Amino acid sequence: MRVLGNILWFLLVGLVSWISWAILGVVLCVTIIGIPAGLQCFKIASLSAFPFGNDAEINFEEHPIMNILWVIFFGWEFAISYLLSALIFAITIIGIPFAAQCLKLAKLSLLPFGANIISLPE
Repeated sequence: MRVLGNILWFLLVGLVSWISWAILGVVLCVTIIGIPAGLQCFKIASLSAFPFGNDAEINFEEHPIMNILWVIFFGWEFAISYLLSALIFAITIIGIPFAAQCLKLAKLSLLPFGANIISLPE
């Protein structure tokens, strides 16, 4: 089920999401001051391509100032897009697992600093 979910996710949402995060990561890594934020973009891009079977563990206390700056400048745009996607997916019964993945990515896109991506057991 995990493989099928990841394949469908990649075709419907994952490819565009991965490209968006990767482009933002490359743009941020061009500047020296943006490298930490760019690395977080690459972390989110890896999860946004294939989110089924993975989870994000948020730890806000590890980097609170960077998370606040992230929310102000970058995070809220991506979080709103994931929330809207979750709303669209949740309208149908078949889309509810995809809505759950969108909510997971919205949470991670708001607070990526200190977050860990963990693989769930099968």
